[in-house]
Amino acid sequence: MTTTRALISAMQVTLDGYILGPDDESDWVDSWSDALELLPPVDTFVLGGGMFPGYGQFWTTVLDDPRAAAEMLGRELYSREINYAKLAAETPHLVVSSTLTGSDTGWPTTTIVGIDEVRALKEQPGQAVYVVGGPKLVTSLLRTGVLDELRLIVHPVAVGRGTALFGDIAERQELELVAAEPRAAGRVVLTYRPGSLSASDR
Repeated sequence: MTTTRALISAMQVTLDGYILGPDDESDWVDSWSDALELLPPVDTFVLGGGMFPGYGQFWTTVLDDPRAAAEMLGRELYSREINYAKLAAETPHLVVSSTLTGSDTGWPTTTIVGIDEVRALKEQPGQAVYVVGGPKLVTSLLRTGVLDELRLIVHPVAVGRGTALFGDIAERQELELVAAEPRAAGRVVLTYRPGSLSASDR
């Protein structure tokens, strides 16, 4: 019997669906490490090429120069952020890109791949796969049926414009809500799976 492994994305969005504000701000996010805490154990991270350089730089700085990372954040590092950085440093990262090369990543655990290799990953043995982002990759994996779950930390703020989570979606996509969990400070964690609503649900 073949058991496929789950590809799960966990992202943080505003109430009106943006991951960044009009000036690329995200000051409503308490910590980027919080999304990982929504997932089961994972053994692979998948990212889009557009977000990887900044992602890699930040988490490398957390490990190599915590003081500089704290200055970037404007506060002391949380222990969960240090734990995330340690896990990221030792966990394989697949970066979906047609322009980056291995020398662009700076991490020995990083491999540049295409969408087909991410799709093939589902059939390989292992734990769940964390699809970190960005929005173009998440939308592509959702549209092609590769993404199994989308978990969102929804923040109680509306920004009106910026970088939308679904800004690149080309056609209507039905999602099934499977869990909703209130969190502190007015946040809500929503879990969706790709699917279609029945006629009775419309």
